[in-house]
Amino acid sequence: MKTQKPRKQCRYSLRDYVHLGFLGKLAALLFAAPLVGTVHASFPFHGDPLPWLDYWTFNDTNTFATYNGYAPISFTNLAVSDLGDWYAPILDSTNAAWLHYNITETDGTNHFKVDRGSVMFWFAPNWSGTNQGGIGPGEWSRLIEIGAYTTNASYGWWSLYTDPEGANIYFSAQTNNGSGTTYLTAPISWNITNRWHLLALTYSATNSSLYIDSELVTNGSPAIYWPGPEVLTNGFFIGSDSNGFSQAHGMFDDLWTYDHPIDQPTVISQFMYYGAWYFLNPWNKANFASAPSQPTVTPYFNAVTGSGYLVQLTNSAPCTTNYDVWITNVVASIATNGATTVSFAIAGGTDGTAYDVFANSVLDFSPTTNAPWAWMGQGYHCTTYLLTNLPPTSTYLMLGQPVDSDSDGLTDAMELLVYKTNPHLSDSSGDGMLDGWKVVWGMNPLIDNPAQSDKRSNYNYDAAGWLRQLTGIRAETLGLDHEGNVQQSK
Repeated sequence: MKTQKPRKQCRYSLRDYVHLGFLGKLAALLFAAPLVGTVHASFPFHGDPLPWLDYWTFNDTNTFATYNGYAPISFTNLAVSDLGDWYAPILDSTNAAWLHYNITETDGTNHFKVDRGSVMFWFAPNWSGTNQGGIGPGEWSRLIEIGAYTTNASYGWWSLYTDPEGANIYFSAQTNNGSGTTYLTAPISWNITNRWHLLALTYSATNSSLYIDSELVTNGSPAIYWPGPEVLTNGFFIGSDSNGFSQAHGMFDDLWTYDHPIDQPTVISQFMYYGAWYFLNPWNKANFASAPSQPTVTPYFNAVTGSGYLVQLTNSAPCTTNYDVWITNVVASIATNGATTVSFAIAGGTDGTAYDVFANSVLDFSPTTNAPWAWMGQGYHCTTYLLTNLPPTSTYLMLGQPVDSDSDGLTDAMELLVYKTNPHLSDSSGDGMLDGWKVVWGMNPLIDNPAQSDKRSNYNYDAAGWLRQLTGIRAETLGLDHEGNVQQSK
């Protein structure tokens, strides 16, 4: 299991590194991080009382025991991911799936308060909201739930959940005597699958509050309704309802419960400290996903072109040209959703030349595919651009020169940083197809695609020479009609 992280101070700063002519192809490197003061992670010194009721790291995937050593009542159909702070359970199954804990143990230890307290956790949806061009979770998805919703409030219910569209989040509760309410609701704009978010809910007799990615998004009404003792004895569920349905369809990690409303500095502290674990995870492609692009074939083949995620702001005048190109005038700020927004200008360079912009959360130039860079788009010199929804901890940006040594449709920078292919070999896998065309067709340029049976059409004939089966990209069983003509079998 992971050892307890000690209390530490984390100071974040903005640094601007300029690197010209990297491998003769790459230029202009910068590191962008939030401009904030010193923050303190909420971990006690040895011997100090714990500030929380309990804490879930989820790192022991055999038992999913809490920090205090209490095992869940039961769990089933959980997948596990390494895209978070070590391991993270995934509640996303076509079958019933749940992670179920006691509220109060037989020894009297309490894990959860429903009348006054806080719950804070990291969540990464495997969906994006319909308001962001996605399809949402497709059902009323439970993040934390106690009891069960009824139309007449006849049982008892307490829940933090999202709507089927993934566009709003709610905190509601019911008693068993017909009383209930929705304490608060807030819009959410989750546009990247598997991007981590920190959610913190506080509630008391005076008000309720919801924080997302350290920002206070809304205040709600006082907590006056909650389930009775007979419902609380059944425990609480993470990521589903009590039947294992209405699943969150995402990953959970690092969950805390408190017997008091925590304040915003505590939320900010946890966000900034733990954000490094989540947003610097090189295996999580959600931290940096390449922008959509389109190929061009004139005046020469280029597999990846376009503005991508870059938003053009202004042009600089007068404009000075230079053989070298670099990034300057960097401004980083924290957006309301907790992500970082960066504006920068491309200086030097030549007129009419499109320079690729790459991003990563770690400074990695290895040939392995563990931490590839992402393509953000193409920009021109003497122009200021904006990039949004960057991780709040760190971002490295790199400019790439438009040099394609092997004429395969991918620039040398693209091959070295993103696809990890050989910039001096047009067919890195040796299967006869240009690396650039593989990228256009959605193939992996590092593998021999024709050798993959699922990536081709395989025709199978019987002893008489009749076509009987087609497998691979198109799979179907074929038969003969009464005249001997080939037909698709039903």
